[in-house]
Amino acid sequence: MTDHNYIDNIVIVGGGTAGWLSACHLAKNQPHCNITVIESPNIPTIGVGEGSVPSVAESLKALGISETDLIREAYASHKQSVEFINWKSTTQNDSKALHRYHHIFEKPACDLDELIEYWKHSGTNSSFVDVISAQGAICDNNLAPKVITMPEYKGVSGYAFHFDALRLAKLLKDHACKTFNVKHIEAELVDVTLCSDGNIGELRLDTGEGVSADLFVDCTGFKSLLLGKALCTKFIDKQDVLFTDSALTTQIHYKGHHPEEHRQSSSPYVNNNVTVASSTKATAQDAGWIWDIALSNRRGVGYVFSSKHTTAEKVETQLRDYLANDAIDDLTFRQVDFKVGYRELAWSKNCVGIGLSQGFVEPLEATGIMMIDDVAKALAAIIPRHKSSMPAAARKLNQIVSHQWASIIDFIKIHYVLSDRSESFWCDNRSQSSIPETLADRLSLWHSRLPSDYDFTSRHDVFYRINYLYILLGMDCLPNAKINNKMKVIKKMDCENTLNYIQHVRLNKEKLLHVLPSNTELLYKIKLFGLQSV
Repeated sequence: MTDHNYIDNIVIVGGGTAGWLSACHLAKNQPHCNITVIESPNIPTIGVGEGSVPSVAESLKALGISETDLIREAYASHKQSVEFINWKSTTQNDSKALHRYHHIFEKPACDLDELIEYWKHSGTNSSFVDVISAQGAICDNNLAPKVITMPEYKGVSGYAFHFDALRLAKLLKDHACKTFNVKHIEAELVDVTLCSDGNIGELRLDTGEGVSADLFVDCTGFKSLLLGKALCTKFIDKQDVLFTDSALTTQIHYKGHHPEEHRQSSSPYVNNNVTVASSTKATAQDAGWIWDIALSNRRGVGYVFSSKHTTAEKVETQLRDYLANDAIDDLTFRQVDFKVGYRELAWSKNCVGIGLSQGFVEPLEATGIMMIDDVAKALAAIIPRHKSSMPAAARKLNQIVSHQWASIIDFIKIHYVLSDRSESFWCDNRSQSSIPETLADRLSLWHSRLPSDYDFTSRHDVFYRINYLYILLGMDCLPNAKINNKMKVIKKMDCENTLNYIQHVRLNKEKLLHVLPSNTELLYKIKLFGLQSV
């Protein structure tokens, strides 16, 4: 006999990465619940984000997704940084003059203040990342983060993945249904019935079936059919902070490789003539930036731009110029328009929004899939057993998610604020009226000192001191020089640990550059032989 006071049935509306990743997390962490995914057969993928962060890799491992399967089935490649190109003014016609820096995934196991002081006063021409880690050099040489004998999800340093979002969703779908017994219904949602108390009562499908649940999860993308349309949850627009609202995208398949070719288990994804980059490349442009993501079978390239600062025609011209060296005659482009912001409530009544239905911020730091993963994990962890506790759980989730969105928006905004580019898009981004107060306060403090761990007081900040330091130092934004002169200069007698660490990094870098295979070589071997299971 069913007890109607308990949360036993959860229905997820929408498939894709959001729907199926949510299904896996909920099914694993709430095994007493029946999980159903209702998926439309006619919804195309957005295709904006194909990058992730290390925490997503950790989740995939915890869910039992094989890294070998990610590479074989989702055309994944290893990502070790975001490489920012030309975010400072340089001589654009001279490729050697382009300003570059890495936001890597490794945190140095040494005192950061001392490392920064050493880097600043040592007279080296190397970047901060190159002094404290081998990962930037690994990326510069397009090397893999591991060798074939290392187990799945183990590498010489932290890494994430690039992948085909459509293929990842299929992999997650198969895993959810086979491993966690998630029920799958393929149908269109045609109507939503609300109860007298404002909760969602029933979903009407085009099959004529009516579906009810104790909790609904909205993964219907930008349409936000449940959280936005049915429950009228307010959308908080952040277009006045982050100006990009469109993306022009394309896909470039490697020469000699057709998508169908990868279904043959004996064929490699890539050949020796293909270079698979180790990082997401983010190249600044007049009115935005271009992402360049190398998968094992193709590259995904797109120009994220502000329609108020340029036209689609100009964007296409610049994107074609960027791709000119690829000598592709039949480029086809797709424009995706979006609103930057998020729903005031991630959890309203008996509905939780996850993914684009809840919010979206441009893909500069691969926060899209990261937020899907974070919110799904949070929901799976705090969902109550009894319906009477649902309002308390909703308040807690809403508090977490709102804080995460604010943290993400601040971090993405600082990339634009620190740029000295002269185009109107960049000048407008530096306008004080567009900078959130939380970020403005931090920038005011960091004018006279380096970021401190005490500047980040919540475990839900998403980005922390080390992340901001990589951006600030990569953009050559050190504190005021007069203040710096008061800081301690590295001396061998009192900073032996720091000097030993830097020497270790130098020796380790020389070793890794010699022994690590290229991404191309490792992907080929994983395709043929697979990785050792954890």
